[in-house]
Amino acid sequence: MHAITIPEPGGPEALVWAEVPDPVPGEGEVLVEVVAGAVNRADLLQRQGFYNPPPGASPYPGLECSGRIAAIGPGVAGWSVGDEVCALLAGGGYAEKVAVPAGQVLPVPEGVDLVTAAALPEVTATVWSNVFMVAHLRPGETLLVHGGASGIGTMAIQLAKAVGARVAVTAGGPEKLARCAELGADILIDYREQDFVEEIHKATDGAGADVILDIMGAKYLERNVKALAVNGRLAVIGLQGGRKAELDLGALLDKRAAVTATSLRKRPLEEKAAIIAAVREHVWPLVGAGTVRPVVDRICPMAEAPEAHRTVEASSHVGKVLLVTPSA
Repeated sequence: MHAITIPEPGGPEALVWAEVPDPVPGEGEVLVEVVAGAVNRADLLQRQGFYNPPPGASPYPGLECSGRIAAIGPGVAGWSVGDEVCALLAGGGYAEKVAVPAGQVLPVPEGVDLVTAAALPEVTATVWSNVFMVAHLRPGETLLVHGGASGIGTMAIQLAKAVGARVAVTAGGPEKLARCAELGADILIDYREQDFVEEIHKATDGAGADVILDIMGAKYLERNVKALAVNGRLAVIGLQGGRKAELDLGALLDKRAAVTATSLRKRPLEEKAAIIAAVREHVWPLVGAGTVRPVVDRICPMAEAPEAHRTVEASSHVGKVLLVTPSA
């Protein structure tokens, strides 16, 4: 088969479409013939040499894919060769085939085509696990999403609105904010021009956000705590603004607030399977009904992964950037 390889870490040009050995499904795995994969910021870090796959995972980038099951490994029930699926991966989505633990496989939702389904596994798993399973967002509460126009952001807006929450977003510029509004965002904050702490307090009569989904990490930590409501929950899922910052525990105590930080890629298989099961139970019916939909900015041939990485690095997209294999 062919896959995007990284012979040496570096810029987008480090991504090379090359012939590699076919994967073989092991115990509890299925082999997926990939139709499409999606670009995530973790892939950019892997390309740069900063985020290696966990032991045993495919060495190729790509944390999600869609395609058809080509083979079934020992000990797998409930799936058949030819099933159209999408899957959460620890690596290997930028390839023509990938072996996947069966617990991380999902059927393509009703009303979604096979290519577009590649935009769903990582964002739905990330948002559902953090906003609902960890932070327990409830109807009537306010969710603040940083990076509202990203793949994660566009899904978080829709899922929060679907359960009856109020949604605030930060994004860069009026065009991205307009797209967030189309998806249901109620409070629109241009982080280039406005202070999100000030704006969220203004919009909530001083109460603050009940839940904050944060991709920035250190750069936003102090201001995120200030933006939290009493009993608020801050869920950190990214470190685009750095790893280390000072946390004012007194401010956290005053608000009886909580800070959590999670990643998805290196979790044990049973934890990933539990998240995927929850996504299938709670999110898939919303997608099937058209209440929630994947947002795709553009679709590129897999061999043009370097250009797709440049797009994501420049943050010039809204939603997901997909890569399709020659068989798509």
